[in-house]
Amino acid sequence: MDVIKLVSQMTLEEKAGLCSGSDFWHTKAVERLEIPGVMVSDGPHGIRKQGDKADHLGNYEAVKAVCFPTASALACSFDNQLIYELGEYLGEECQAEKVSTLLGPGVNMKRSPLCGRNFEYYSEDPYLAGEIGAAFVNGVQSKNIGTSLKHFAANNQEYRRLSISAKIDERTLREIYLTAFEKVVKQAKPWTIMCSYNRINGLYSCENNWLLNQVLREEWGFEGVVVTDWGAMNDRVRAIQAGLDLEMPSCDGYTDQQLVEAVKTGKLSEEYITKAAERVVRLIQNYTENQVEGATYDKEAHHKFAKRVETECAVLLKNEKEILPLSKESKVAFIGGFAANPRYQGGGSSRINSSKVTNALDASKKYQVTYATGFRVEQIETDEMLLSEAIKTAKNAEIAVIFAGLPESFESEGFDRSHMDLPECQNRLIEEICKVQEKVVVVLHNGAPVTMPWVDRVKGILELYLGGQAVGEAAVELLYGDVNPSGKLAETFPIRLEDNPSYLNFPGTRWEVAYQEGIYIGYRYYDSKKMPVLFPFGHGLSYTNFEYDNMKVRVVRDGKACLQETGCYEVFDTDQIEVEVTVKNTGKCSGKEAVQFYIAPKKIEVNRPAKELKRYEKVSLATGEEKTVVIRLEPRDFSYYDVEKSNWRVSPGEYEILVGSSSRDIRLTKKVVIKNRKQEPFKVLDYTTFGDIDEYLNDNELMNRLVKRILGESDLARQFDDPHNRLWLEMFQGMPIHASKSFKVPPIENETVEQEIENLLKER
Repeated sequence: MDVIKLVSQMTLEEKAGLCSGSDFWHTKAVERLEIPGVMVSDGPHGIRKQGDKADHLGNYEAVKAVCFPTASALACSFDNQLIYELGEYLGEECQAEKVSTLLGPGVNMKRSPLCGRNFEYYSEDPYLAGEIGAAFVNGVQSKNIGTSLKHFAANNQEYRRLSISAKIDERTLREIYLTAFEKVVKQAKPWTIMCSYNRINGLYSCENNWLLNQVLREEWGFEGVVVTDWGAMNDRVRAIQAGLDLEMPSCDGYTDQQLVEAVKTGKLSEEYITKAAERVVRLIQNYTENQVEGATYDKEAHHKFAKRVETECAVLLKNEKEILPLSKESKVAFIGGFAANPRYQGGGSSRINSSKVTNALDASKKYQVTYATGFRVEQIETDEMLLSEAIKTAKNAEIAVIFAGLPESFESEGFDRSHMDLPECQNRLIEEICKVQEKVVVVLHNGAPVTMPWVDRVKGILELYLGGQAVGEAAVELLYGDVNPSGKLAETFPIRLEDNPSYLNFPGTRWEVAYQEGIYIGYRYYDSKKMPVLFPFGHGLSYTNFEYDNMKVRVVRDGKACLQETGCYEVFDTDQIEVEVTVKNTGKCSGKEAVQFYIAPKKIEVNRPAKELKRYEKVSLATGEEKTVVIRLEPRDFSYYDVEKSNWRVSPGEYEILVGSSSRDIRLTKKVVIKNRKQEPFKVLDYTTFGDIDEYLNDNELMNRLVKRILGESDLARQFDDPHNRLWLEMFQGMPIHASKSFKVPPIENETVEQEIENLLKER
């Protein structure tokens, strides 16, 4: 159908009506034009399709569906293809359930480990979150089902999330909090984007013209529907002018009428409503014209895939003396309420009515496993009887495996955590078991990092995150070595909460939260400070070993790649850089390794983190097998956001390309020096110093000649000639150009300095 022609036949009231829902989960229909309403549904990691009783916090029951691992686990796969396949599975389920759009994924940054909704978000790193998010969206939409990228933007806490204002400078917004959204929009073209509840620098997201029109539509090229989070609408007329198309859920016609009245009184151009209606109709069309009639899916097959996904996502944090994998003949004690009743998903709008749930205790029936409850899942204080039973059970076994984690009362949508600790009863249980059993492994079920006061006393730690409905089977396969763990942490585990860079500013006051840490979140902060952490970003062990070797760099210029064998590579800021490395499995079993590529600015003019993830690739290797991994870096990968120029810019200077197994386990390094292919004219401002010019010229001879031209034979120039007068040279570097006027008569003007710089560069 011709969308523009169809919308042109609508009345103003019909067009305005299309800009809000008909009920909690459906868009409106225009029956006389044969435009149906379509259903949307919660579920970044499964479908939460509700019936007549509907809500956005998971209180009312939904249809039976498959619960896959949550986002906090999925990002740890470092595997785009796996996440694409997951999207395909979810797309099939949506077709079967007649759901047009799946409300996810969430790509907000993990600014603080306390955010109650962190289990729904991928990472503290925008590149990783963007890559995983794009793979998810492409997978779902390959089945002609829409997605809703959320929550746009700067939704990084639950405290007063419906009203608080995130105070963030533009560079921080661009580099950290918008990058993942940008990547998904450009690489996957999601059908819809969901506005966050919160305000950004005082303005609600759904009324933010700069965010929705200028950045999202004009700069990034987004062509889909912008929808509110449920109940996020504030001012409907301002919102539609700012680029907001669809208000959800139903407003019972109230704000529709506001739009109509605004047009009739001349406060609003009807064109805004027409454009929004066209986008909504196109969304409906995308689904209805590609709907698969009679679609079904195999819940058992999807459950098995959920298990496979979790085995790829779980992270082996510690494996002292190779305590894992467990011997299949060992007498093992499973201890802890999560062994029989795992916490496998988070609370709130993403809660799935799971088709089945497997636990580790049942999955281990074929092995010699005894069980003690130790603690109940929602228990906080120690039950001495359960503790005593657990100690006895652990003492009589060869190895104790403690299934611990966070109860739902500790983390959920709707509230933030107040601390990072496990319940007291669990920490005490682990401590007491370690006193009677030397071989202890802890298996964790949690949506975000936790403190581990017992970390040095246990031999092994397996992080499952919230691993979906098949988490029990996956845990047993990982523990006994049927599958080799290959997950890598998508976030840093700090030693204590106070180490987190947002600690003094989270969650802010009643009205505002200041993002004072700027671009330094997660490993960008910890690694720049060289601060000890519990487990670093990108960390994850394996039952085998991987060797990195033979790193090569090729500069790609004008479409041609040139291998440089020298220790330092000189490139232009417009060049691409191809990096090659060989990875070999030198251990005793097959396994997968997520090879990580970082950029480390060394000598540049701009304040930057110590390193930033720019590429990764997961490779599967049999024992003794080696593979070559090749990636290509773009100029954007070396860029920072220059607020003054309103654009991304590569700062000339020295960088290192790092290849490693985590942000703290760097195996290979190559140095590159980047130069401007076309040097911009130097502008002398009131605060420009001689040091700024020196840095720009990057040439001692030219700088000496410039000083002579500026200062002539003055005493100041003679001081500069003395290479041993370090005090004076340091002061000179920081001296503004205008200050030199006090030492030379007649003084030299800024425009003359600029011209002299230009002349010198031409002479060179």
